[in-house]
Amino acid sequence: MNPDPTPDLPPTQSPQDLDAMLAQALTGPSGAAATAPVAGQRCGTVAIVGKPNVGKSTLLNALVGQKVSITSSKAQTTRHRITGIRTLGQTQHIFVDTPGFQTRHANALNRSLNKTVVGAVNDVDLILFVVEAGQFNLADAKVLSLLPKNIPAFLIANKFDLIHRRGELAPWLRDMQERHAFAEFVPMSAKTARDIERLLVLCEKYLPEQVWMYPADELTDRSDRFMAAEIVREKLFRLTGDELPYTSTVIIDKYEEEGSLRRIAATIVVERAGHKGMVIGEKGEKLKRIGTEARHELEALTGDKVFLEIWVKVRSGWADDDARVRSFGYE
Repeated sequence: MNPDPTPDLPPTQSPQDLDAMLAQALTGPSGAAATAPVAGQRCGTVAIVGKPNVGKSTLLNALVGQKVSITSSKAQTTRHRITGIRTLGQTQHIFVDTPGFQTRHANALNRSLNKTVVGAVNDVDLILFVVEAGQFNLADAKVLSLLPKNIPAFLIANKFDLIHRRGELAPWLRDMQERHAFAEFVPMSAKTARDIERLLVLCEKYLPEQVWMYPADELTDRSDRFMAAEIVREKLFRLTGDELPYTSTVIIDKYEEEGSLRRIAATIVVERAGHKGMVIGEKGEKLKRIGTEARHELEALTGDKVFLEIWVKVRSGWADDDARVRSFGYE
């Protein structure tokens, strides 16, 4: 059974008490969670949610200890419910990275992504609500409004290392606690190993005692074929920057294993002929670089030699066509 969430702070909470809460969050748990006797295995699902481009995928990869979700500076990079698994001692954490909840565009693709977020937060044992430390805007508020009251949620104040005057966070923390009864406040940087270890210890307390769902060495429930598409898409986004609309996607046409060789054929789908030129680049140099970087990462991931072919095709209006969105693998 999950512990009850911490109650809302009363309006009369003093600044000194808020400072103490901030100090306690920075020092981490007293150690009771790490040393408490465990009757058996623990296993539970933890959703990572937040607005687009707030650092959810970076956090997932750090928690798992290996890259299982692609990252880029482009909003809406994550488009699927990505599961990352971390087994430590008697506890198996099953982390679910979700797309950033989109409020600006209401096309078929974004409706699909938002549906994935809503489904994820209602079917987990714990929620990590990720915001930038000291920040909160309408996009954050929209995601916060989706959180169920009966599932404990942590307030993950990410990029805390960028805050220079940390004492000023106390008023912000008061405001956040009034918005939602967060079970834990976790100021952190997803790039700091010590912060990741502290978060894993905190999560353990909220996971039920039950047998593991995956083998101890499993890192994700996604297939190699899926990861190939994601890696190509990551290189596409990183190498085209803001020039290329986020609606571009990648389809794997062929994935064959021949001993220690993997033959992969992929298609980059764009919405306009002009976008195709952006992807291919002058004399095909951009597409060649996308393929080279993707191939190197796939070889490192699989340990095999990879032969990768990539084509670019135009499918006008696909992101606003429900049937086409589903045919491209979106929920």
